[in-house]
Amino acid sequence: QVQLVESGGGLVQAGGSLRLSCAASGRTFSYYAMGWFRQAPGKEREFVAAISMSGDNTYYANSVKGRFTISRDNAKNTVYLQMNSLKPEDTSVYYCAAHVPTYGGSIYTRPYEYDDWGQGTQVTVSS
Repeated sequence: QVQLVESGGGLVQAGGSLRLSCAASGRTFSYYAMGWFRQAPGKEREFVAAISMSGDNTYYANSVKGRFTISRDNAKNTVYLQMNSLKPEDTSVYYCAAHVPTYGGSIYTRPYEYDDWGQGTQVTVSS
């Protein structure tokens, strides 16, 4: 099991930027594929972005493609989500999640595929 702690959320105006961080502890971070998800009130948790163990492979939801960038620093046990050109519809609680992959380059886009989750960080985008 790995423990995950998100940070970097906050209130930003539309068009602005935020960078979320997710710090991992407990087990070897580089063994995990990582993902970012978000959940707005009354809605299901939705996929945002994912990255493979080494960081070579990434994948994005269509709604954030071209605006968000996922990256990781295995030396710092941290995964990041750079969010640019934010829109009011990006307002959600953002969660990072970890999964030990079957293959090293694998990425995962569905919540049930992930084993460990952080507590979430609120992102609010005002219009």
